[in-house]
Amino acid sequence: MTKNGNSLDQRTFNKLSRLYIIALSAIALTLIISQVLIRNHLETQKSDSTVINVAGRQRMLSQKLTKEIVSLLVSSDEKNRILLKNKITETLHLWELSHYSLQNGNDSLRLPKENSDKIKNKFIAINPVFDTIQKASKLIIQKLENSTISIDELTSEIKKVTNNEDAFLLIMDEIVNQYDLEAEEKVVWLRKLELALMGLTLLILLGELLFIFWPAAKSVKTTLSDLLFAEKKAKKMASDADELSLSKEKSIKELRALSHAIDETLLFARVSPSGSLIHIGNKFSRLFKLSKIKKEVLFWNVLSSNENEQLLIEDLINKHKKTGWQGEVKATIKGDIGIWLEMSLVPYRPTEDRSELLIIASEITERKAAQIEIERLTKANFEEKMNQQKIISSKIIENQEKEQNRIAKDVHDGIGQMLTGLKFNLESINMNDIEKTTSKIEHLKELTTNIIKGVRTATFNLTPPELSDHGIVPAITKLTQELGKLTSKEIMFYNKTGFNDRLDSLVEINIYRITQEAINNAIKYADSSHILVSLSHSKNILSIVIDDDGKGFEPSKVKKVKNGDGGMGMTFMRERIKYIDGRLFLNSELGKGTRVTLNIPI
Repeated sequence: MTKNGNSLDQRTFNKLSRLYIIALSAIALTLIISQVLIRNHLETQKSDSTVINVAGRQRMLSQKLTKEIVSLLVSSDEKNRILLKNKITETLHLWELSHYSLQNGNDSLRLPKENSDKIKNKFIAINPVFDTIQKASKLIIQKLENSTISIDELTSEIKKVTNNEDAFLLIMDEIVNQYDLEAEEKVVWLRKLELALMGLTLLILLGELLFIFWPAAKSVKTTLSDLLFAEKKAKKMASDADELSLSKEKSIKELRALSHAIDETLLFARVSPSGSLIHIGNKFSRLFKLSKIKKEVLFWNVLSSNENEQLLIEDLINKHKKTGWQGEVKATIKGDIGIWLEMSLVPYRPTEDRSELLIIASEITERKAAQIEIERLTKANFEEKMNQQKIISSKIIENQEKEQNRIAKDVHDGIGQMLTGLKFNLESINMNDIEKTTSKIEHLKELTTNIIKGVRTATFNLTPPELSDHGIVPAITKLTQELGKLTSKEIMFYNKTGFNDRLDSLVEINIYRITQEAINNAIKYADSSHILVSLSHSKNILSIVIDDDGKGFEPSKVKKVKNGDGGMGMTFMRERIKYIDGRLFLNSELGKGTRVTLNIPI
């Protein structure tokens, strides 16, 4: 029968092993195939966001290049012309690099080498316009190398640039839209692939249920029936064996020897479910300096004379007497000396109608003291680092504000002197030459208007007077109004709860700078047309939310962005919010806009 039983077990095991290997292999193969397909598709999409961002930046660069070239018309100062020439050269280089990289690929920019036929055709259409602007720009730069050249000699090339800018922007918009459409098509294909793979997986699982697991369950049921029959037969044979009684007596002697060894080597005790001490080991007795216990005593009263410690140990025993427990316990021996025990509660039933708890412990007083000291030192070190970080952040922000105020004063004074000079020039014009005088006056008026506008913009961005005079709400109101006028974008501010309290000056300037940076990011990088700044407050929290309807981005990639592309701006925003003990939340999705949320304690 043993031979037959072993044969049956072996046959059943081999059969089940084969079935489960087949089932798991099928599932694993399906998962591997799905992962390979999905990962391959995701690899092809890694560069989509980069391509769209670079293509969108081309529009901005073309506008920037045109603006800088047109600025030559109003720049009569040699120093300013040199600065403009350098800016034009830098912008043109970046514009050319991006244009050629989009067509031919660029590993450093993570741009693919291949484009679709539609995009290639659009680049074929835009290249003549690009070449015209490029040649005109390079000719302007070349002519500017001659310091004696007049603005009139640049007029022809400047007109070529301005006349072709709209055509370039129009075709570039089509290219960006096509890139976005192709990326969306890839996402749709991936969703269909996921659904197909999920359907295939479910079909495989159904097949395994019908042809593998269900037959295996029947086989296991049959095997269990055979085993139960064998168990009954074995019990009958065991009941007839006299050797069992001898074995039992031997086991009892061994258990007694083991119990004696435990008493002498371990902190060992036995207690009832109610906590009454049944037995305590010799080593336990020596540690707590106990004499023989003649009456019923509670275990927690033995471990400590401290009431709080007693309540804690009592609660542990009552809570874990059925499930068991392991952990650290504070105890007090005679002489009010505190010790630490690493203790285990092990429930067991010596008989079917009686249950007990085994207490096994070891003294860890020295280890616990070392642990507490390490935690104290770690906490002290952490607090010291946090204080140092706050001091550093405070200094950085303070120096930044001083530098910005200095720049605002320099800009204001410099441009003011220029305005005064312009006024004197106007007064000194010879009115006898009517035609020439009229032309010169109109030119000087236009230049004066631009300089005044520049002064207002610079001083507003650097040192808003509303912030120091009236507080954060008027400052943000003025900020949204001025930026809306300057950018022609719809920027709105909504004070939901009518908050108008004054805060600490450092808190107000940091809130203003963070809000300003968030709005500027939405204007510069999001390509948004509507920006909503909403403010609300509760008893303890001031909340500011900046929403835009731009193209969005992946927040996980912000940390990887280098200085100049928006990454440092986000870093400074986080540093500022951290300095005033606030929290910043960033939520964005490609094509769905961006939300920046500020929560500041008040």
